[in-house]
Amino acid sequence: MAPRIRAPELPQNYSWLNTDKPLSMKQLKGRVVILDFWTYCCINCLHVLPKLKYLEQKYKDSLTVIGIHSAKFDNEKESENIRQAILRYDIEHPVLVDIGFRVWQEYTVRAWPTLIVIDPQGYIVDYVPGEGNRDALDRLIQELISQHSEKGTINFQELSLTLEKQRQPLITPLAFPGKVLATSEGLFIADSGHHRLVMSSFDGEILHLIGTGKSGLADGSFSEAQFFAPQGMTFDAENQILYIADTENHALRKIDLKRQVVETIAGTGEQSRNIRPHGGAGLETALNSPWDLVKVGNTLFIAMAGPHQIWQMDLETGIVKTYAGTGAEGCVDGSLTESAFAQPSGISINGQELYIADSEVSSIRGVGLVEPQQVRTVCGSGQLFGFGDVDGQGEDVWLQHCLGIEYAQNFLWIADTYNHKIKLVSPSTGNCQTVLGDGSAGLEDGKGKNTRFFEPSGLSAIGSYLYIADTNNHAIRRVDLNTFEVTTLQFPSLCAPDVCIPPNL
Repeated sequence: MAPRIRAPELPQNYSWLNTDKPLSMKQLKGRVVILDFWTYCCINCLHVLPKLKYLEQKYKDSLTVIGIHSAKFDNEKESENIRQAILRYDIEHPVLVDIGFRVWQEYTVRAWPTLIVIDPQGYIVDYVPGEGNRDALDRLIQELISQHSEKGTINFQELSLTLEKQRQPLITPLAFPGKVLATSEGLFIADSGHHRLVMSSFDGEILHLIGTGKSGLADGSFSEAQFFAPQGMTFDAENQILYIADTENHALRKIDLKRQVVETIAGTGEQSRNIRPHGGAGLETALNSPWDLVKVGNTLFIAMAGPHQIWQMDLETGIVKTYAGTGAEGCVDGSLTESAFAQPSGISINGQELYIADSEVSSIRGVGLVEPQQVRTVCGSGQLFGFGDVDGQGEDVWLQHCLGIEYAQNFLWIADTYNHKIKLVSPSTGNCQTVLGDGSAGLEDGKGKNTRFFEPSGLSAIGSYLYIADTNNHAIRRVDLNTFEVTTLQFPSLCAPDVCIPPNL
């Protein structure tokens, strides 16, 4: 019989979030503990969070989940940025900031995400790498509770925590807007943190609020429909239809502006486990974190972040299927069937080629639409751990978790999200230059590099203006492309769901 391994103690002098004091394994004796090793850029880590929330709520009196945030990107090492991720993803368990991978190494973790289950006597009972199986974890927790109830070694008592969302409620008019789309009809904003879509004029007048503001998956009228952290959008002006990547519902939705109704067109509401290229009827095919989309004729092309692929949907037949990517996470150029991506999170088009913000390899990719359909790397290191902030050309360019991309005026505009910058890329030469932002997180209007953003994630251009979803600033910014002057848009009549403060007071 293998010797039992006692869980190493957690550092008390590191930053802890979602709690007013550090937690120790000694203090947690008598409880089942799950340590979730995660980093907030990682799509697989985000997929684990709803499973943990289910278990936390089911076993409130006997289970403690602790997030161990072991950062991949430099930007993710900042406690304030982790706090924003906790608010964005509504995390309700304590999170330890794992400086220098100390806890990761002490628990011999090898990959994100990894769950470690610890019994009420403080011994490690299971390692669960990857996204894990909620039902298997559920059964294990029940077994541990049963065993330790019989032995009298369990402590049934709900822990009292001070959550970041209690300290900083999400009552801003917009909450973590992920994407923005500028059209002939006005602006569409994915108000991701409020689980709704906002349609406004370019002057900030609210034209439509679409969705109840509560997370869910419901079709119907604008006031009845529900979304769950919606992201990218594309607009069919002729038919007045907006298509949405409803990311955490793992679904594609369409909004008919004429009839003012929302309808699901693809996805089952459940996350797909199949990362191999496949397809089927839209409403019968499970999807995996669609993050952005663009319409080409009667086809939607989708940046499917979860399986690291580009997908397509035929809007006439309703068939949805893989277009490019093997499902392996990486940066592999070549034919559509041999290519690989790493959490593609932004998509744009120039007519001949799709352009992808390939976030986990911090690179810009091109995907051919005409023969020979080839995948290429426009700029960026092409490496999972090759990131930084270096302008230049081709593979000499270093970006940091770029999420947004827009083709306009023969150039690619890039939301270099974790560098808090907007960059300009030539799709033909791969030359990349910073044009907006000084690299520090903040909210400052002004001109060119004398401006500040905070994890900008979405871009959309119309005429001589570029609109930016400045995600962690809960703001939409507008750039005059003739002068590079940046201004923050105001929406005087917009309020957070259920928190309306009348204007002019």
